[in-house]
Amino acid sequence: MRVLTFAGRRLLASLPTLLIILAGLFLLLQLAPGDTVDALMAQMGGGDPAMMAQLRSFYGLDATVPVQLGRYLLRLLSFDLGYSAIYGKPVATVIAERLPATLLLMMSSLGFAFAGGVALGVVAARRINRWPDTLISTVGLIFYATPSFWLGLMGIVVFAVRLGWLPPGGLEEVGAGHTGARRALDVALHLLLPTATLSLIFLATYLRIMRAAMLEVMGQDFIRTARAKGLSETAVVVRHALRNAMLPMVTLLGLQVGNLLGGSVVVESVFALPGLGRLAYESVVQRDLNTLLGIVFVSALLVIAANFTVDVLYARLDPRIPGDR
Repeated sequence: MRVLTFAGRRLLASLPTLLIILAGLFLLLQLAPGDTVDALMAQMGGGDPAMMAQLRSFYGLDATVPVQLGRYLLRLLSFDLGYSAIYGKPVATVIAERLPATLLLMMSSLGFAFAGGVALGVVAARRINRWPDTLISTVGLIFYATPSFWLGLMGIVVFAVRLGWLPPGGLEEVGAGHTGARRALDVALHLLLPTATLSLIFLATYLRIMRAAMLEVMGQDFIRTARAKGLSETAVVVRHALRNAMLPMVTLLGLQVGNLLGGSVVVESVFALPGLGRLAYESVVQRDLNTLLGIVFVSALLVIAANFTVDVLYARLDPRIPGDR
């Protein structure tokens, strides 16, 4: 019950944050030149002022900014994200079509980066100042300093163009008509390069944090007590050191969800993935305000849900947390 109460307080505290994000973005977008009607007219090759005024009235763009913001927030109370004039369908439908690709990319990238960072961090900490530690730290620094778009482009050149092992882009083979396990394998092959591109930078961060946390924990008194009891080094690491060293990793896990969403914009553009990142870029270019606000709303919900989960996990790993707040 203490953990649930703590989690409930965290969840309630996130609601004002969501409101501030949406209102702030709405006001910032109003400062940008042009609107949805201008983008529609550009696609149509132009239009007369009367038609433009009629379209602005139809989409509610002729009202003042506070009125538009109030209308949008009222619609959100019923989970109505509005209508996309550019795509010609409800924003919720547009996002629902693109969300699975982004979730697959995020989950696979985060899982690979977290698992690889923990494993490499533990190995580096147990081989401190030896060649495995030096090699792992150097490779991690190289990945951290390399731009993700360059990694993606080089991955396409090497593994798709030169070697022909992996597809260069897309979520699945167009027109293949695969179903079941064959389709799952096809999607997995298409996600290998994007996942590696997005996760390598985060893996470098995780392994350095895990290495530092393990070195700190391994010098604590309870570790020396466990060794004095005759436990093997593997048992000491797995049963005693690893749980305490995971605390900063779990904290970082929640913070990196937002960075993953930001990184997906670049990765999805490089690999032509039909996800939220690419949709956000297209919405900005086409001045599709409703779609962009809907993407921000869904993205904020994902970040809040991830941080909520991290708070619960953190409270389970460290029982002192709920009692101190």
